[in-house]
Amino acid sequence: MISFFFFQSLPISASQRLCLLPFTCLLTLAASFPVLDIQNFYLFNGTLEDIMNIPLESSQPDHGGNHVRQVRDIAPHPPAGHGWPKDCSEIPAGSRSGVYIIQPKGLHHLVVYCEMNVTHGGWTVIQRNQKDTSVTWAESWSTYKYGFGNVRSEYWLGTEYIYQIAKQKVYQVRFIIQDSTDNISFADYNLFSLEDESHGYRLRLGSYTGTAGDAMTSDNPKTMHDNMKFSTKDRDQDTYSKNCAYSYEGGWWYSACYSVRVNFKGGMTWGNLCKGNCKSSLILIKPASYC
Repeated sequence: MISFFFFQSLPISASQRLCLLPFTCLLTLAASFPVLDIQNFYLFNGTLEDIMNIPLESSQPDHGGNHVRQVRDIAPHPPAGHGWPKDCSEIPAGSRSGVYIIQPKGLHHLVVYCEMNVTHGGWTVIQRNQKDTSVTWAESWSTYKYGFGNVRSEYWLGTEYIYQIAKQKVYQVRFIIQDSTDNISFADYNLFSLEDESHGYRLRLGSYTGTAGDAMTSDNPKTMHDNMKFSTKDRDQDTYSKNCAYSYEGGWWYSACYSVRVNFKGGMTWGNLCKGNCKSSLILIKPASYC
């Protein structure tokens, strides 16, 4: 698969406006993306048609009678009369789940996965993981800051980008956990925010509802995650005498050390629901409905 991230922007000629060969289309698309300055394009591994909000013309016949796809105006742009959505809550209702381009206020464009089927849709996926992932979650501070993985499978959106999105409005968060018997449970917190990097991306959560159990705001100070700073293997900000992120192989909002471990390669943990044998996790955010 060719990565568009490495191509430079080139002038668009009239002959490029109709791609007669798939490879030519791919090169034309690659040349157009830097115009958008998509900050985290390295999280995307796919083709033009995998991004849901890039306008495409319908099929048109070439001179040989074959049908080809044509990119409208070549450079991706939002629908007429609208800016790029600031998060997935601004994707029109009824849209399909998938990869979209967003542009949070004051930030460059980002590729994200929008979950449009869960509880009225409009959720921005900030984390997705499964037990048998190929992603290595024991990453550095800078890697967590800007994200890693594949936006269409297992990935971390980026602590900085999560902070930038969530500071736009008052947000809520939903954790979705698949346990060892394939049951799906959820944990909702009606408030979700991060402090900036200079304050360690400290996590702030609201009140809990759900079926998974409140594992993030435990009464035990040793396993609390709410109000904790983010720690990685090379930046220890927990309350433990050692480094939880280094010892338990994944960045997170640790205290000393955890009741939740979902940024991990292998069986995950969520409170008493599943201790080291959770099969998958999904973390979603969107603006709180009452704000």
